[in-house]
Amino acid sequence: MSEPAVSDTYRGQPSILSTGDRPSGIRDTRPTEAVKGVLDAKTFGAIETDQLFDSLNHAVTHAGQCVLYRSLAQPGTDAEVIRGKHEALRELESDPSLYKALRHFVEIMAGGEQCLYQLLYGTFTGGLAIANSRAGKDEMEFSGYGYHQFVDGTAFVIDMVEAMQTLPQPKSAYLQGLFDAIRDFGNTRTYSLMRGPVYSVDGKFKTRDERPPYLPILRFRPSMIKPLPMFGALGAIGAALYFFQSLLAGFGISYLSYGILVLAVPVLSVLLIAIAASDRDSVIYPLRKLFKNSAELARMLETLGLIDELLAFHHYSLTFGGKTVLPEILERERHFLSVTEARNPLLAKANPDYVPNDILLNDTGRLLVITGPNSGGKTAYCKTVVQIQLLGQIGCYIPAAAAQMVLAEHIFYQVPDPGRLDEGIGRFGHELKRTREIFFSATPDSLVVLDELSEGTTFEEKMELSEYVLAGFYKLGASTLLVTHNHELCERLQERGMGRYLQGEFLPEGPTYRLIPGVSTVSHADRVAAALGFSKEDVEKHLTTRRM
Repeated sequence: MSEPAVSDTYRGQPSILSTGDRPSGIRDTRPTEAVKGVLDAKTFGAIETDQLFDSLNHAVTHAGQCVLYRSLAQPGTDAEVIRGKHEALRELESDPSLYKALRHFVEIMAGGEQCLYQLLYGTFTGGLAIANSRAGKDEMEFSGYGYHQFVDGTAFVIDMVEAMQTLPQPKSAYLQGLFDAIRDFGNTRTYSLMRGPVYSVDGKFKTRDERPPYLPILRFRPSMIKPLPMFGALGAIGAALYFFQSLLAGFGISYLSYGILVLAVPVLSVLLIAIAASDRDSVIYPLRKLFKNSAELARMLETLGLIDELLAFHHYSLTFGGKTVLPEILERERHFLSVTEARNPLLAKANPDYVPNDILLNDTGRLLVITGPNSGGKTAYCKTVVQIQLLGQIGCYIPAAAAQMVLAEHIFYQVPDPGRLDEGIGRFGHELKRTREIFFSATPDSLVVLDELSEGTTFEEKMELSEYVLAGFYKLGASTLLVTHNHELCERLQERGMGRYLQGEFLPEGPTYRLIPGVSTVSHADRVAAALGFSKEDVEKHLTTRRM
């Protein structure tokens, strides 16, 4: 049978079908320190990716949620894949009947998906019960021998392939590829074994087409009731009863033969249990191991997840509560991002009063320095930039009126961090180590956000270090955002002709949360302290109260 080629969509990404003893968790693909991708572990946490997933997660299948989380945690850099997703999303927008049919398909699959995981990862403890679950937090344990789980788990896969045949054919290449992947699974050996019948020959499993002709081989039936062994046992019991009845009749005690019949009933139960245990250990467990290691089955589940991910993107755009757009994906030598009326994906959801800002990271303004008082929107702006880049990079809608972007090879976000005592290098050394790590990993296709630089040292050293570090990022060509209160540093950079400068706009009544051109030379620290109840007057009042 034909083996479908693995699509580029899946290449280089961890499978959501676990070959271990438990199903893959939704958040198992979180970045680690050992794996370096578009996002590193520190950036992943700093930009609130988990919260972004929760906001975006309208997937209804476990596979869909795993795929969506993996997309955010380990985004790709293939522009053609993202453009393919955009084409598919536009088709769903323009064809409500296709969207409705696909939504219905995914919801039906969500109802049976757990049956497959129960088959692949369940523990079947035996007994005469069929499917009583005693599932724990990290395992699924069932009474019985797995027959029920085998029937329902394989039926889920068969139903998916058959249901796909009834869906209207999409026009977009991306959706066509996903539909074909599920249909093609129906031509694989794994599907034939799931559909049955299955034959065991010399310890190996054979499909109907692989079964040796003219060789009497018993087929596996997922049931404790086996006609041939049952008839054989009943025949043996009948023969034994006839023999003993004839023998005992000569002694006038033929009635004892009925006692022998009563004793034979438990023997029949033991025989059934032995057959079921053999099925579990020699057929169901080995077959499910084969299924778990099947690249074809993994690919089909990936495909279900990718369809569900598209539907989640579509639903997100409908429920966000403001303008959303699919960004135009460009290909250039350096990173580029231009967004009109950008709003934060987390803060602006269902908040019509959120203040939008434009974003422009281009070749001439690839170093963007943001100044302004506390609580003026600097950090929110930087997180908006990175979160919008991430959403665009996975093919999702972004909260904006219009956008163009180049996919980033790396995204870095550095935040103030006190460090750890066991490192023995102090706060300054810890932060400088992180900056060094980012600099030597960044490329011209990278997006870098630095929330303050060179904290924990003297003003003079901070100025010198910050200047040469920022000059290095500028020469490297990466899109670099710096948040700082240090207007003297801005003056030095301006003298070198480097960077664009934005500041948080403040009116007498407070911040507007708009960023406007310029460099701020005020901090408004007294306003923040007063808002928190920790102004100079608050301190004096507290001390006066303590003395009384």
